[in-house]
Amino acid sequence: MISYQATVDLYASADITYKNMRSYYEHYSVCWKQSKIQEQILDLENWDILYNTSLVGAIRLAFDNEGCYIRDIQVSEKFQNKGIGAAALAECERLAIKAGVNLLRLRVFKISPAYHLYTRNGFVIDKEEDRFFYMSRKIY
Repeated sequence: MISYQATVDLYASADITYKNMRSYYEHYSVCWKQSKIQEQILDLENWDILYNTSLVGAIRLAFDNEGCYIRDIQVSEKFQNKGIGAAALAECERLAIKAGVNLLRLRVFKISPAYHLYTRNGFVIDKEEDRFFYMSRKIY
């Protein structure tokens, strides 16, 4: 069973991101440390993704006048391809609607398989850069 809770341990949450994103950082020669991730997520709305009560991922959101920016959906590697990412995306939408916004935005590495999750769920590319697609989807 998948559930969510406000993040209990920012260090553990940042560690999931560090482990998941390490190959992308290496691919693009970006020097990144777990402590830097933890520092950058302090001001975000952070949620733990639980699978049968075990911490398996993280959701990080930022809200502004334009809507909800999904800063992160991270699922630990051994729990990927089980529908947890799609469920987390639905949870992001639920939280955005609850906050009264009608637009979800995100940025994804072009080489990330998560790109396909987002397109399957109605996100469109608004712009692109060398490394990233910037995507969005209206919600109702």
